[in-house]
Amino acid sequence: MAAEKPTYAHSVELDLSRCTGCTTCLKHCPTEAIRIRNGHAEINSDRCIDCGECIRLCPHNAKRAMSSKFEHHMEYKWKIALPPPSLFGQFNGIYDVDTILQGLLDIGFDDVFEVAQGAEFVTEFTRLYLKTEGIKKPVISSACPAIVRLISLRYPYLRDNLMPLLPPVETASMMARMKAKKEHPDLKDEDIGTYFISPCPAKVSYIRNGFGHYRSDVDVALSLKDIYFRLLPALKSGKEPSISSKAGMIGIGWAQSGGEASAIMNDEYLAADGMENVSRVLEAMDNGNIPQLEFVELNACPGGCVGGVMTIENPFIARTRLTSVKRYMPVSQNRLPADRHYIPDRYISSELPEYMPISRLSANFGESMRMMAEIQKIRSELPGIDCGACGSPTCRAFAEDLVRGNISDIHLCRMIDKNIDDSANSEEKN
Repeated sequence: MAAEKPTYAHSVELDLSRCTGCTTCLKHCPTEAIRIRNGHAEINSDRCIDCGECIRLCPHNAKRAMSSKFEHHMEYKWKIALPPPSLFGQFNGIYDVDTILQGLLDIGFDDVFEVAQGAEFVTEFTRLYLKTEGIKKPVISSACPAIVRLISLRYPYLRDNLMPLLPPVETASMMARMKAKKEHPDLKDEDIGTYFISPCPAKVSYIRNGFGHYRSDVDVALSLKDIYFRLLPALKSGKEPSISSKAGMIGIGWAQSGGEASAIMNDEYLAADGMENVSRVLEAMDNGNIPQLEFVELNACPGGCVGGVMTIENPFIARTRLTSVKRYMPVSQNRLPADRHYIPDRYISSELPEYMPISRLSANFGESMRMMAEIQKIRSELPGIDCGACGSPTCRAFAEDLVRGNISDIHLCRMIDKNIDDSANSEEKN
């Protein structure tokens, strides 16, 4: 008996009451996870990577990102906030990181550990990893969970290029726990809760699901947007901060595209952001049409994490603010000892994400070939304009939906109906 497929808890939700079936999301989903059926969008859970493109582009706000509420997770005795670097570019006129960290304490957290600290350690680990003999290059950053899931769905030959390091949020969470136990020996493991303030739904889904057999060390994923509005009153108090930032320019720089890649001090890198650009890069890598590189940084969100759909500020403005934030910060406050030439096992991922072939038609090879031939036959009868009016993103996807039995009527393609009518009218005239 086959093992039951585990359920993947997504963080992108559809509000049917707002959806008009306009096809905007359909045309921009990078994994073709969306169909329009019965007048509204439907999201295929197996294909969705929680990149947030549908949320970003929906003109009716029919898609939304789901996350936990802070007040619903008060059971932990010691609550540690894990703010991402992107948080520090959200506030108008506030360029002091310490003020924001103090605000997090004021709204109910017991301690704060910056994800930027974890990012600086991951930067150090990356430099070591790139010097390892026998690794497959270019190395692809594993920091963006939407990219990791996209590769696991569509690019199986690139899985070995993924860097086997846990992302900064995991590093920060583990270090935060160690710090709490050291400073408060009376705390037990179950007393400590780490709360990541997420700028995007992909990171929320990652914390809920992990990948493979790995489960995230983070306990709760909160929305940056929700925390932003909680913080605003606290930041106006004018209270002198009792806490100071333990990160530097390198860690804060991870908030924007290129920040991770430039920090490793290696000129042979590529950085791309936005799903359209990312897909082009991955296609080029998959086909071998890319120059010799050491490292590739890919971010699903335009501009990097500052462009996440759970943020508040325009990403271009946020990037400008982060430039001001970094101006008076040290380069880095988190460095490995000079004699450290290895990566501790606890910061290394022991397994790659499982390949999930979304394009496989059947487990039987002969049946797959038969279905492929049928798809090609149907595809040849279609107009090939990929208009989306049928409810599928492309004519090829429509043909596949038909062969898979997801739809039953080829005349759902309105262009076929029109061509038939035009042909009949032409014959009558003749």
